[in-house]
Amino acid sequence: MGDELKKAGAKEALKLIKSGRVVGLGGGSTIAYLVGMIAAENLDIKVVTPSMKTRMLCLSRGLEVMETFRVEYIDIAFDGCDEVDEDLNALKSGGGIHTLEKLIGAMADEYILLVDESKVSEALTFSHPVVLEIIKEAMGHVARKVEELGGIVTMRQSGAKDGFTITEHGNLLMDVQFAKVDDIAGLEAKLKNINGVIATSLFVTEVTGAIVTSEQGVRVLSRKTEKGE
Repeated sequence: MGDELKKAGAKEALKLIKSGRVVGLGGGSTIAYLVGMIAAENLDIKVVTPSMKTRMLCLSRGLEVMETFRVEYIDIAFDGCDEVDEDLNALKSGGGIHTLEKLIGAMADEYILLVDESKVSEALTFSHPVVLEIIKEAMGHVARKVEELGGIVTMRQSGAKDGFTITEHGNLLMDVQFAKVDDIAGLEAKLKNINGVIATSLFVTEVTGAIVTSEQGVRVLSRKTEKGE
């Protein structure tokens, strides 16, 4: 997404934010533009974020950031994703903080993705992996169960550190590639049901809307049914 499209998405999101609200903010450069706009408007909000970069940026701009464990309810939350479909199923594979992102999505009355048109498809393509946060003791068990579902497993590693990538909670990240998925909700249920899986990066019920930017302008996707839990 080019800078101008990111700014356009952030500007559209800003219209939905009112003073006195608790607002969830994810990670990424579009959210960074939104933080700047919130600060420029002097909106009196409380921020909850799963992203350390966003947290530090908010604090540097004078915004109040609350610890997630102190919050029971979020009025509205904004985030990015790797891909989203017209039914608002989404994949968030890159950042590896999907467990906290999913928690904030579940806590929020509205959970809105900010994306450009290239990330939107009629149905999820699964060109990005489904990421599982798992406890380390379950690695072999989860890998076997995922392979039985047709997934190809790769453990997340970083070039900056020897060994597996470790999450903020001391867990592992398992990237699972699926060639074709006919039942997205069914896959999510089966993955969540594997012992040792904490959360998946497949968002099925959490997203309520998406602000989609392109050279032609801005369009909004909305969930056709009431948000599930």
